[in-house]
Amino acid sequence: MNKLLSFLYSTRLTGVLFIVFAAAMGIATFIENDYGTQTAKALIYHAWWFEAIMVIFVFNFFGNIFKYRLYRKEKWSVLLFHLAFVLIIIGAGVTRYISYEGIMPIIEGESNNTMLSETTYFQVTTHNNEVQRISVPDAVLLSAKGSPNYTFKDNFKGQDFEFDLVEYVPNAKEEFTLDENGQSFLKIVESSNGGRHDHYLKQGESQLIHNVLIGYDNEGNNTVDILTIDGQLKIKSIHDGTFLRMADQFNGTIAKDSIQDLNLLSLHNLAGMNFVIPEPAVKGSYKTIVGDKNEDPLDKLVFDVTVGEETKKLELSGAQYYMQSPTQISVGGLHFRVNYGAQQLTLPFHVKLRDFQLDTYPGSENPMSYASEVTVIDPSETFDFRIFMNNVLNYKGYRFFQSSYNITPEYEETRLSVNHDFWGTTITYFGYTLLFLGLIIIIFAKNTRFDTLRQTLNKVKAKKAALTIAALLAINVGFSQHEEHQLTDAQIDSIVNANAVSAEHAKKFSKLVIQDAGGRMKPLHTFSSELLRKVSKKDKFKGLNSNQVFISMQQNPRFWFNVPMIYIKKENTKLRDLIGIPQDQKYARLADFLTNMGDYKLAKENEYAFKQKIKSKFDQSVLDVTNRVNVLFDGLFGNLLAIFPIPNDENNTWVSQNELKSEYYSGTDSVFVKQIFPAYLQTLIEAKEKNDYSQADEILNGIIKFQQKFGSDVYPSDKKIDLEVFYNENDIFKNLFWQYMLGGLFLFIVIIINIFNDSKLLKTLLKIGSIICVLLFAYHTVGLGIRWYISGHVPWSNGYESMIYIAWATMLFGLIFGKKSQLTIAATAFVTAMILMFAHMNWMDPEIANLVPVLDSYWVMIHVSIIVASYGPFTLCMILGLLALFLMIITNDKNKKKVKLIVQEITVISEMSMTLGIILLTIGNFLGAIWANESWGRYWGWDPKETWALISIMIYAFILHMRLIPGLRGRYAFNVAGVLSFASILMTYLGVNHLLSGLHSYAQGEAAKIPYQIWTWLAISVLFSVLAYFKYKKYYKK
Repeated sequence: MNKLLSFLYSTRLTGVLFIVFAAAMGIATFIENDYGTQTAKALIYHAWWFEAIMVIFVFNFFGNIFKYRLYRKEKWSVLLFHLAFVLIIIGAGVTRYISYEGIMPIIEGESNNTMLSETTYFQVTTHNNEVQRISVPDAVLLSAKGSPNYTFKDNFKGQDFEFDLVEYVPNAKEEFTLDENGQSFLKIVESSNGGRHDHYLKQGESQLIHNVLIGYDNEGNNTVDILTIDGQLKIKSIHDGTFLRMADQFNGTIAKDSIQDLNLLSLHNLAGMNFVIPEPAVKGSYKTIVGDKNEDPLDKLVFDVTVGEETKKLELSGAQYYMQSPTQISVGGLHFRVNYGAQQLTLPFHVKLRDFQLDTYPGSENPMSYASEVTVIDPSETFDFRIFMNNVLNYKGYRFFQSSYNITPEYEETRLSVNHDFWGTTITYFGYTLLFLGLIIIIFAKNTRFDTLRQTLNKVKAKKAALTIAALLAINVGFSQHEEHQLTDAQIDSIVNANAVSAEHAKKFSKLVIQDAGGRMKPLHTFSSELLRKVSKKDKFKGLNSNQVFISMQQNPRFWFNVPMIYIKKENTKLRDLIGIPQDQKYARLADFLTNMGDYKLAKENEYAFKQKIKSKFDQSVLDVTNRVNVLFDGLFGNLLAIFPIPNDENNTWVSQNELKSEYYSGTDSVFVKQIFPAYLQTLIEAKEKNDYSQADEILNGIIKFQQKFGSDVYPSDKKIDLEVFYNENDIFKNLFWQYMLGGLFLFIVIIINIFNDSKLLKTLLKIGSIICVLLFAYHTVGLGIRWYISGHVPWSNGYESMIYIAWATMLFGLIFGKKSQLTIAATAFVTAMILMFAHMNWMDPEIANLVPVLDSYWVMIHVSIIVASYGPFTLCMILGLLALFLMIITNDKNKKKVKLIVQEITVISEMSMTLGIILLTIGNFLGAIWANESWGRYWGWDPKETWALISIMIYAFILHMRLIPGLRGRYAFNVAGVLSFASILMTYLGVNHLLSGLHSYAQGEAAKIPYQIWTWLAISVLFSVLAYFKYKKYYKK
């Protein structure tokens, strides 16, 4: 028993658990990519051995608490996050085995108290014509990989029976294939519902094709009969019809109830359906294949049903969230009714859908947002509630989330995701709280490993004068953008520049005040910049600033309708195919998105993506591009230009030219608002020709005075307007990105040189580098203050602001703890630059107009930015590791004393950096879990991105525990691990996006190639590791 406990509590077992758990999850992500989420869950995530690993983790953590006496006061921070993981695992167990979730569909005007379970079940009802028994539903999770592995056994009145699954096809689709040994089929091609459909009709059978029953050598109650008479195909119909022979354009008729020759390759019109039979009957057969999960949602299951000595085949269909009619079969004197799919669960109250609301973008049918106005009906109380994205109904332990909807000509239906997981969520959230608290305290508390490393670093400093650091020169980690083909249409360039107003007048125009959809008053300078960035991801276009571009759009919207400026990500190859542009074209025209009939080409994909509770990367890309299309359309035709205040309006509403109503204004004011802006645009044409903008300036001043007269309550001061324009023009945070990067780089270079050459000049340069970083931080602080003033709120209200604030806090942290270490300042400057770079990516895709981004939450941006920030310390570990290995390689008898100190210092710094990285990555990943749970009721879904982030946490946790595992201790092992483990970060950041399918991925079948730079890095890392090993054995290993 003691040996067993000793093994359970050993650090060796801890290390094995970390590696096995991470490896299993990594394999699962690739299984999911090839076979789907359900297969990954069946084989790994829900497998007993995978859950056993988590149970053993709990015992191991508990054992180590007592083994290392973590209950001591000085170890409380470590105790907290070890207990936190125990609670998180227990909470996950409660969620997995006690809680449940599902979908509640409700038709408008009706109420419902049942939901369809998320879990799929297999259930058998048995009877023998006298007695009936319903079996307990058996939860089923099937795998599409390998042979089916499911058997249901039971006994009825002394008779044993067995259902043995012999075939399982997810998203089953019947596909016809030619087969010389098959039966005769007739191919029928019809074009109902706007698209071509091929049908294969088996000889001797009938098939209902769009409400027309067609028989092939199967006379009966068919609408149309295809008959084989004397080897020739004939046609008979109960209705009169026509046909058009395509070869010679001959028009013929088909008389009802008469047998006539069937004309192949002719367009028949019978019973309201157009169809063609292109060829004589062919030999073939149907086989079941894996289809598209959206178009073919049902699975196919084939069982061998055995009772006594008799066995029969049973074919079932069903799927998650589907309830099918039972399939009946009789075997060995027993009769069975069999179901596969969701169970109907009853809630203790009703929910009535009073009104389903679907808002679309002005001037289009594209959905913008949707919500459900519901009434909860319970004997104890009745109340109304509005459910929409991120606004959750929470009642009696049930949480209702707006999931999707279904609109038909007959009814409107909402689909609410229902979650019943009070205890699982409570335990897990308590675990998250302890985790965050413990991880943060560990940085600041005394007597922790981090504190020990800090003290060790100070001791090393006492032995040598200079600090050792590696330059983070290779941090481009795939952020560089591939240059796309640039448009060189001389005609567009000529028109754009020939009609552009002067930059001087455009700046005056930019100070015109506009009210955005959120009610914020801001200069047009801000609005035009947001619009151009949103649509094109640029802040200039053809050499014109955003103000000049916007004026040009108002003057000539039809011209801009055909200018390629709508940005499409390089990875969106499928989207380019859908709108019909070349794969290397980076920008699309507004016209590219419309058919000749004016229909939106992505309407179907956009509607599907909008309905999805959890969106794939492609779904989100469709929504993003649709947003850009809508913004450009509204921008071109003035729908967003709310520059006219409504007099005496209690909400201080401003409207655009297109929103003007006669009751808003009277007398000359009515004439003014209708004519002033068109007059201004006309005046600009003359001003451009004469190079005299005085009259245009007067009209602008007139509009400004009108705004000040009727909108004085909300009109910003001239100082605020000028300051906002100044803020926009100077791009403070965009510039700070490269300034921080250069400041940190300067420090790194000086520190590297200082390793080998200690001098007063280098110490002076180190001080100068530190001062530069302090000055940049002061400039950063001023920028935040300006943004605070012009926005009227603390800079923490959206994703972009949260990131520039986090960048500021990160730099503040680095300066506080970098008083004695230029290394810390340099590393922090680099991490801050990374966060600002990510913030700039968000700044280039602003939220403007009446856009309501799905699942938009600043918590998302905090979660993402913290995770991205963690990549900085991990990258630092990798670079430091390579430097340590390089120093080991060049160690010799002459320099070994000095180099040993440098390697020791590098290793200490690397471990501190790794600790900081894993703290950030863990907090960021689990913040994402909280956001996901609050958005759609599931805090962990095994999506590849979140899974690989967890894999990275496991790998780096293993490395940090290596010092406790005999045989894995030492600077060589730590640095090699620190270098090679960076592959998990590359996979998390890059690999998931391009190699795997999932919510965060663009992958659509064929995997992307791994960039050669990664192979080069890996080759260098392995080479350094091998060469350093021999020197380590000679000079470092005791």
